[in-house]
Amino acid sequence: MSDTANTTAPAVDPAPEDRPITGRSIHLDAVTKRYPGQERPAVDGVTLEIPEGQVVMLVGPSGCGKTTTLKMINRLIEPTEGRILLGDEDVTGIDGDELRRRIGYVIQAGGLFPHMSVAQNIAIVPKMLKWDKERISARIDELLDLVGLEPAVYRDRYPKELSGGQQQRVGVARALAADPPVLLMDEPFGAVDPITRQRLQDELIRIQQEVRKTMVIVTHDFDEAVKLGDWIVVFREGAQIVQYDTPERILAEPADEFVENFIGSGAALKQLALRRVREVQVADAVVADAGGDAAAALRRAEEAGHGHVVVTDFRGRPIAWPHRRALSRMTTLPTELDPALPVVGSGATLNDALDTMLVSSAGATLVTGRGGVFEGVVDVETVMAAISAARDAAAERPSDAPVGTNTGAVEAVPDDEPDENREAASDV
Repeated sequence: MSDTANTTAPAVDPAPEDRPITGRSIHLDAVTKRYPGQERPAVDGVTLEIPEGQVVMLVGPSGCGKTTTLKMINRLIEPTEGRILLGDEDVTGIDGDELRRRIGYVIQAGGLFPHMSVAQNIAIVPKMLKWDKERISARIDELLDLVGLEPAVYRDRYPKELSGGQQQRVGVARALAADPPVLLMDEPFGAVDPITRQRLQDELIRIQQEVRKTMVIVTHDFDEAVKLGDWIVVFREGAQIVQYDTPERILAEPADEFVENFIGSGAALKQLALRRVREVQVADAVVADAGGDAAAALRRAEEAGHGHVVVTDFRGRPIAWPHRRALSRMTTLPTELDPALPVVGSGATLNDALDTMLVSSAGATLVTGRGGVFEGVVDVETVMAAISAARDAAAERPSDAPVGTNTGAVEAVPDDEPDENREAASDV
């Protein structure tokens, strides 16, 4: 245990603002895709309910049919059998081009047209919908701001003048241009380096908190599915649904050996990506002002039974975390930031916190809230306890997963239907 006493973390970093859901539910009703000359269907009788305003991840080995399933939603690939519904509207038979203008679509590297500027790429669908120039221009600036690109700097650039991460951000902006209720993404971050990939994932989480669309994302990366998804569908060959549930339950209770192997090793550690530092108890610490008397700080640490003192600047931000041995050799406390200081924000994942504390000599990390103000300390024991609690909670929680099967069909439940009716339909 760290050299601090447990306290409850203050609610300094509030949860994201509640925003209205702008997405629509999606229902695949016994959807099958057969290709001529192939003995087995690429997708075999998939019935899948995707809740409105949530993120559903489609995962599975290469060639299992997850991308084919995704592309049948916007009918880039036409289903051989079955129905596709947006909300309570059957869109199986409407014009495919019309349908695709109502559904955002993002592919690897953004899929931008190289001869068009950023603004022209984003404006494609609004122009098709005959929006006026002022509305289009305002929407371009709004979306560039949403994806973290300064409109004045980027709107007139061409794709070749952008980094891979910037191109992908523009691709997301283009997919959202006409404010569609549904966003489909096919391996959107597969073509960028790991650092950029993590940043783009964090950016997508932030964007979804603001826009509340229905998102369906294909990925080979199970860790990405855990981080981004409200729900995960695990497919095997022929788009056979092996398990459809929350990331927590899939990690805690994989349906079979196939899912266990696909998750890979370290399932317990993957739970850490599901929880934020602000969700666990932090511990208090002895805090002293930068430039203060080191001997006085040392006496306070000894009296409290703590091994370290957190030194903060005039704004309450931690700049150093000396051990009592180091304090005994000082006359005044540090005034400069320690570049090796182990610190994470309260919004960081427990996985981020664990990575930070493993390279810390203290075996713990400082936690900061809004404005970088010191809030407390998290240690390895706290993280380990969080893993056990998350696993136990997931195992005990009854599954309320949406429908996901390869047999029969499900009657679509309108978005405003009472929960008990939706549950009844789920039992069909």
